[in-house]
Amino acid sequence: MEIWIQQIMEQFGYIGVAFLIMIENVFPPIPSEVILTFGGFMTTNTNLTITGMIIVSTIGSVIGALILYGVGSFLDITRLEKIVDRWGHILRLSKKDLHKANQWFLKHGVATVFFCRFIPLIRSLISIPAGMAKMKIGLFLFFTTVGSFIWNTILIYFGALVGSNWKVIVYYMSIYSKIAYVIIFIVILAGLIWLLRRKKKNKMDS
Repeated sequence: MEIWIQQIMEQFGYIGVAFLIMIENVFPPIPSEVILTFGGFMTTNTNLTITGMIIVSTIGSVIGALILYGVGSFLDITRLEKIVDRWGHILRLSKKDLHKANQWFLKHGVATVFFCRFIPLIRSLISIPAGMAKMKIGLFLFFTTVGSFIWNTILIYFGALVGSNWKVIVYYMSIYSKIAYVIIFIVILAGLIWLLRRKKKNKMDS
């Protein structure tokens, strides 16, 4: 995949970077660290600039986030209630759980959208619950843009700093990603265990 990414970036320049980052936001398995650090390296041996790279990559990030926000808006709370009615007994979810999660996001969504832009995988997917919760589009765009700008700037800058050794940054970012995935898994597992115990306790009390 790295070779394919590099070929697109070398052939199409800024447009290729914006396109790849947009796709990376919609399909998280595509590694943004490769795109951004290689983009930083390209500023050292082409006429592309760090400022230009940061701008186009941020534009791509925001467009990709808006696509997922739209998906979340389509999967609104009403549609999710129908899914829970049909499959909730398997997923161990109820409408009450759904509404609690939605209320939590409405309360903490602004900070969540911003800080999740620095977490691999979640940085893209966070746009879906934002759309589902009907987070104000202006706030969503602002914090998505700011978070994406910071993330992109850091990786592009370090890619330019190390030059031809840009893969060293990718290596360390892959370690960061693996640690993040383990933490996410533990958090999800702990949440599921807590939810199941709570439901069991509620049944015993009733």
